[in-house]
Amino acid sequence: MYYTNSLVFFLFFRYKDNMEITITTHEKDELIDITDEIEEVLEDQDVENGVCTIFVKHSTCCLTTADMEEGMEEDFLGALRAMAPKLDYIHPHDPSHAPDHILSSIIGTSLTIPFEKKQLVLGVWQQVVLVELNGPRDRTLHITVVASA
Repeated sequence: MYYTNSLVFFLFFRYKDNMEITITTHEKDELIDITDEIEEVLEDQDVENGVCTIFVKHSTCCLTTADMEEGMEEDFLGALRAMAPKLDYIHPHDPSHAPDHILSSIIGTSLTIPFEKKQLVLGVWQQVVLVELNGPRDRTLHITVVASA
């Protein structure tokens, strides 16, 4: 079965490239719409259609899609912080940001999104969002483009 799936993948998709971008955050907790930055990377590729995987190489921030209308950042971050219980964390490096690691792990550090004609295939109200939980920092994102045949 593995061989068959690999062969199908090979026939219909071809791996293109890895790119890296840096996003600078400015607040302890922050949502940043990075949709335009991802689409700029796609514009520079010789690929029209495929899938794009975005991975943030950090353990105190994460990636998701969200509606970035006014008030959403406060609602999202407030709800997220309410999910983290108030415990006596024993994280050896810095117990105060143990919840940042936990929340990042819950939401996740990668997204895979299809694209057509060099544009991400997103819903009307969806944007690609970096969720900063321990800023301000420079955050490195790795972007992998896989072209459809």
